[in-house]
Amino acid sequence: MPQVQNGVIWMIIATFFFAFMGMFVKLGSPYFSEIELVFYRSFISLIFIILIIVNKKISLKTNFKKLHFYRSFVGFLSLLAFFYAISHLPLSTAISLNYTSPLFVALLITFFLNKKPSFYVCCLLLIGFFGAFLILKPTLIGNSAFAGFIGLLSGFGAGLAYLFMAQLGKVNEPDTRVVFYFTLLSSICAGLLMLLEDTNSEIFQHWWLLLGLGVSATIAQLALTKAYRVGNTLKNAGLSYLTILFSSILGLIVFSETLDVLSLVGILLIIISGIVVSKK
Repeated sequence: MPQVQNGVIWMIIATFFFAFMGMFVKLGSPYFSEIELVFYRSFISLIFIILIIVNKKISLKTNFKKLHFYRSFVGFLSLLAFFYAISHLPLSTAISLNYTSPLFVALLITFFLNKKPSFYVCCLLLIGFFGAFLILKPTLIGNSAFAGFIGLLSGFGAGLAYLFMAQLGKVNEPDTRVVFYFTLLSSICAGLLMLLEDTNSEIFQHWWLLLGLGVSATIAQLALTKAYRVGNTLKNAGLSYLTILFSSILGLIVFSETLDVLSLVGILLIIISGIVVSKK
């Protein structure tokens, strides 16, 4: 029980800083591409993680290289899709689509365990994805249909990455080691993709956005990894919805974003279905 409670605390911390990470992505999107934002988010985090590893003398040697690679590569693709959605959609909308991940976690667990979900769980999943449809409906009418789809895809990737994280936690891989390999691979992949883009000089004028992005992402990632290591996977997945609340507040305060009735109903359905599914 104490471990589960600690997992809850770490998950709340993670959701709070993930909301701030989304805010910095949104603020930086006019000046940087999604690939650049992923690179600086990952590289700055990598620097902080290396400092922690050196200070605590944590070994990077692991017997689970494939599991680290799967978690890191899926996480990178999900992060890239997530940042694209944030750049092209309202903050709360993009994060709501990304946080369909608990629904995908439930589906993926069912798939990997080769068990059919109960009728009750199926109904909850349908309700949750109907909520995602309500969020996407006004989007599909406009010019952001592709961004909406990418946002939903980021939710699937995040759900898969969370399962890999949970597996790494079960084999007692240290949090910092998990985050190190994720930020390392993401930095390498994003850095290689940046070679295909033109050089951006905006970094010197808007360095504070990148620093805020990196710091908030580092704190959030460490807290998230810790939560999945010591807590319950589905319970943590349900708590992840707090990011939607925090991001909605930031979207209103920082970007003056408001949501229509359909989007609000959709977000509510996703939150309710996700929390209930997480308890099953």
